[in-house]
Amino acid sequence: MNTIIKCCCLIGFACAMATPVFAGEQQVMLMLGGKFCETYLGDVEASLAKLPGVKAVDLKSMKGHAVVTIDGEKVKADRLVVAVNGVKGDGWYCTGQVMK
Repeated sequence: MNTIIKCCCLIGFACAMATPVFAGEQQVMLMLGGKFCETYLGDVEASLAKLPGVKAVDLKSMKGHAVVTIDGEKVKADRLVVAVNGVKGDGWYCTGQVMK
């Protein structure tokens, strides 16, 4: 019985060590819109990625949305919206809205 308990403790410890926990890491989903924004997703991704605290930008999981992984201690969701809203070109623009 004692061997089983030790084995379970070791497995639990190994699992805990293998699963990273990042303090402050969050995922924010933005609904994208605007004239021709879907055509210029590379510009949206670049604008979001250059913000300090943005760890990843996923534009493929959900059409018309950006799933942004952030360090919540370094960047807030409203800064993501400002970054997307700043993506503009000749005759086109993008908008972002945080999904709650």
